[in-house]
Amino acid sequence: MGPEIIVYALATLLVLTFLGVHIGIALGVSSMLGVYFLTGNIDVALSVISSTSYEAIRNHSLAIIPLFVLMGEIINRSGAATDLYKVCDRALSKIPGRLAIATVAGNTLFAAVSGVSIASAATFSRVAYPEMQKAGYDKRFSLGVISGSACLGMLIPPSVLLIVWAILSEGSVGALFLGGVGPGLVLGLAFAAYCLIAASLRPSIAPKLRQQNARITRSEWIGSLGIVLLVFIVIGGIWGGVFTPTEAAGFGVLGSALIARLKGLGRLAFVEAILNAGRTTAPIMFLLVAGSMYARFMAMSGGTNLIQDLFVSSGMSIFGILAIMTIVWLLLGAFVDSISVILMTLPIFFPIAMAAGIDEIAFAIYGILVIEAGLLTPPVGLLVFTVKASVPDSSVTLKDVFWGALPYWLLILAVALLTITIPQIASWLPNKMF
Repeated sequence: MGPEIIVYALATLLVLTFLGVHIGIALGVSSMLGVYFLTGNIDVALSVISSTSYEAIRNHSLAIIPLFVLMGEIINRSGAATDLYKVCDRALSKIPGRLAIATVAGNTLFAAVSGVSIASAATFSRVAYPEMQKAGYDKRFSLGVISGSACLGMLIPPSVLLIVWAILSEGSVGALFLGGVGPGLVLGLAFAAYCLIAASLRPSIAPKLRQQNARITRSEWIGSLGIVLLVFIVIGGIWGGVFTPTEAAGFGVLGSALIARLKGLGRLAFVEAILNAGRTTAPIMFLLVAGSMYARFMAMSGGTNLIQDLFVSSGMSIFGILAIMTIVWLLLGAFVDSISVILMTLPIFFPIAMAAGIDEIAFAIYGILVIEAGLLTPPVGLLVFTVKASVPDSSVTLKDVFWGALPYWLLILAVALLTITIPQIASWLPNKMF
């Protein structure tokens, strides 16, 4: 059999995915069937799959994922995110729409220690939404800023998506971390600017509040300054070449434990944080193993080269190629989670982008941004469902969250286009340091 094997395997993957089969199982089944039809020997297929799984899971770079997830869990349970939000709120007391801007600012800093946007969405849904409702903020405006700014967790390091991307593309985790800083800050500023402009043009959606005179407590200072210090240790350590990303993750866990202890987090809460980190990490590891199997099949079958040749021979421009990739990412993002989207597409898209001469760092950040937009894309929109489930308001509907998140969806795509058009936004810092 020839190229039709690739078509059959991809068709099997897509059919299983849209039938609701877990994406890890779908990747594994389609890969195994592909290798079997390619070799004609089930023993060879099992041998290739088992060796690929072993090589994938023993990769020492994977240690960075559970460490950063644990760091985010500990910080989240300590209440430091709430402290950070309150400090940002009081620091912005004279600005229109200050609670919305404080949510963006809090998410920007919290993203630098959580690594998972779901954690940001769940946390700020419980912390920021009640405050905005008490202040008379428009419901959709409140929900939109929470779900939109939570996307920063997928871009600003340490991001689980950036780690997965680096592992699959055999790139540098540290370089991608630094590559996410510039676009992450641009996106955060774009979100804050939108909130400021919207609140100024339509005061009814964000009523002006009276001056907040309450003093910042000692506990709030510990939580908020602790997060800032932790960002400096983790990102600054990688930036300065003091730590490798894995070592930075280890020190990050140690720092988060110290902050949590100063905040009075009990032993049982620590144990629960460890268990939750395990529950989050295990599915990611399973997906990475399945993704490695899929990538191995594509390499063995020549599928990557075949698809690459099709793109090259078509004569399409770089922006035409990127347009097709963007559409695929958004369509998949509307139905499956972000890590699964990367696992399904990166083995095909990455070689094509490199052959087209696209900057590696800028392409990675562009891909992450577009996949972030998928988190807000109906009908699934993982962050939208998270916000809906987390806000303490039974009257909130999915329609409210989707409509509120629309401006942020557009801003994410605008920053993605800016990054791929001016790749130095993402690549300048990594090129300076690596």
